[in-house]
Amino acid sequence: MLSDSRAQPRPRSVSVLVAGGTISMTGESGASPDLDAEGLLRSLPPNVDIDGLKAETVINVPSAHLSLGDQLEICRKARDTARRGIGVVVTHGTDTLEETAMLCDVLHDAEAPIVFTGAIRPASSAGADGPANLLDAISVAASEAASGMGVLVCFGGEIHHARGARKTDTTSLVAFSSPQTGPLGRVTEGHPTIWSQIPRNPSLDPPALESRVLVVPTSAGDDGTLARAALDTSPDGVVIGTLGAGHVSPPILELWAEAAERMPVIVYSRPERGVILNATYGYRASERDLRETNVIPAGFLSPQAARMKLLACLGSGLNIEEIRWAFGQDDG
Repeated sequence: MLSDSRAQPRPRSVSVLVAGGTISMTGESGASPDLDAEGLLRSLPPNVDIDGLKAETVINVPSAHLSLGDQLEICRKARDTARRGIGVVVTHGTDTLEETAMLCDVLHDAEAPIVFTGAIRPASSAGADGPANLLDAISVAASEAASGMGVLVCFGGEIHHARGARKTDTTSLVAFSSPQTGPLGRVTEGHPTIWSQIPRNPSLDPPALESRVLVVPTSAGDDGTLARAALDTSPDGVVIGTLGAGHVSPPILELWAEAAERMPVIVYSRPERGVILNATYGYRASERDLRETNVIPAGFLSPQAARMKLLACLGSGLNIEEIRWAFGQDDG
């Protein structure tokens, strides 16, 4: 349903949580973290008029340096702020933004939106995109049109849902896309317009993310060496790749089917716009055989998103059947 913030009541208050990344970096030769929360707010035009606009630095590091504990801290801070009816913007490095945003969506249980954004160009670069992205994200977080939508990613004027967003370009100013769903809306002249929504899932509240979950891809001629090496580390769960619409070689399926008897094994489709089919193919180790095992399809989630969701499930003490139910919500 089309909704436009220009037709909505007075904007809500917004809190900006700074979590580092390129948007906070400066430097002519080798950018590094520099701008804190107040520095980022100073980059905005002076005519920005959002009552109660505040900013706080949670952590200021490149996102590749974030630990699972750091990501959980960021997400809890954002969720707890949203619970008070305040819209939240999280500025974050783009390298792992989609993973933290996915985790945040798993935790988020309030109506006020949480919006992730960042930058491709450092703040000291010509044509730095951080201020525009931050201003757009604030407009989304302040808008009643975004109420109840969960966690969003606002980048390059587009609005994406955290469950579908992926970084698909390393240098474009429109670095994020949603291969499965497309954008949910866009921001034009400071006004967010939202034309579609993704149903929200029940939230989880893990006290910690201490489990070990590995992502194991597959490819043509896979002899299982990587899979066996991963299993030899005794992980708490794995996220495994399949070819096409849920296809692997018979030996690989046998290996993962056995592992799925004792731990959660989440399976994703390698194509960015792919899902695990049910019964189109009938040859050995096709999706029909795959679904007869105890592996758990990830639906439209990317492997990195599926890993974050599984970490949250394990951290919340869910058993394998409860994890299967949780992932089944995205396995349409």
